[in-house]
Amino acid sequence: MTIDPSAWTLGAAMNPIRVTIWNEFIHEKSKPEVQAIYPQGIHVALSDAVERHLGDAVEVCTATLDEPQHGLTDELLEGTDVLTWWGHVAHDRVEDDVVQRVQQRVLEGMGLIVLHSGHASKIFRRLLGTSCMLRWREADERERLWIVDPSHPITEGLQGDYFELPRAEMYGEFFDIPAPDELVLISWFEGGEVFRSGCTFRRGKGKIFYFRPGHEAYPIYHDENVQRVIVNGIRWAVPSGAEYFGTGRNIPQALSPIGKKRRG
Repeated sequence: MTIDPSAWTLGAAMNPIRVTIWNEFIHEKSKPEVQAIYPQGIHVALSDAVERHLGDAVEVCTATLDEPQHGLTDELLEGTDVLTWWGHVAHDRVEDDVVQRVQQRVLEGMGLIVLHSGHASKIFRRLLGTSCMLRWREADERERLWIVDPSHPITEGLQGDYFELPRAEMYGEFFDIPAPDELVLISWFEGGEVFRSGCTFRRGKGKIFYFRPGHEAYPIYHDENVQRVIVNGIRWAVPSGAEYFGTGRNIPQALSPIGKKRRG
């Protein structure tokens, strides 16, 4: 299931995607059951997976909550093409000036992959403008993720109509988000709930992908299909397009001559 970097364009091979993987990194240090699944942290598990799938086509670094500026300095963000975000119990500890910094970079074109409980993060809620709240239940339920857009780059390489996770935390509708630009995956759970689990948005020049699976008590980020979706999401979210102009600009000199105004 490894993506072959040779299938990429020459330009991509010459310019690796610069990925920063941000993780709260609290549960792994405080809960033995989580540490057993992610002994070095969720960020390291994701970093290893991204590097394994993309090889030389990517450069990965990690950052965590307890680092100065949460590791998200101006210099690091300026050198980031795509940022992934995992948080859960310390959303309120993320400093507002860091959130503003990340938001500005997204508007300028940096991709953002928001994972699982990152739906409640300051940055996701600020960019989407809603509460981003939902229903949830922890009951070791089977989750079936249906592929509702098989033509989308984020579902590339997935086999069949759906894939399953044997044990997951349930997230259910209503999910208080704006209507997604694209709906890629929908989840069904044993208890009967459904959930929009793979959603894309665009803000300014930046592309955002929300992907639901990832409860820390289950080895979800070791799943090959989950890794595939995240890697595809990173590739999709790479900055592209024209220069971003996010402020008002007075243009006193017209591009073409303006004729004399005529009075009626």
